[in-house]
Amino acid sequence: MVTAALPAPESIAELAQVFGLLADPGRLRVITALLEGGEMCVCDIAASCGASESAVSHALRLLRAGRVVRVRRAGRMAYYRLDDSHVRMLLDLALTHFGHQEEAR
Repeated sequence: MVTAALPAPESIAELAQVFGLLADPGRLRVITALLEGGEMCVCDIAASCGASESAVSHALRLLRAGRVVRVRRAGRMAYYRLDDSHVRMLLDLALTHFGHQEEAR
């Protein structure tokens, strides 16, 4: 039965939260910068995205709360990276999906 195969309501809520985080163009630029650059500090992410450090810090705070990115501290510096390979796979798959749609047009 389909109902038995559906994820738990809590899982659906968490999934909706992650997709909500990914739906913002500014946050998506931050995530794709990390996808390409690996571990980066706020200033490098901001330079890559063409955004202010303040805007990037705010985006990273939300993404960290949503477990999309994680932070490593080294002295006074903070370095951010994608939380795990699942986030990378999700982004790679989405980018590939839209690339295929562009080719079909």
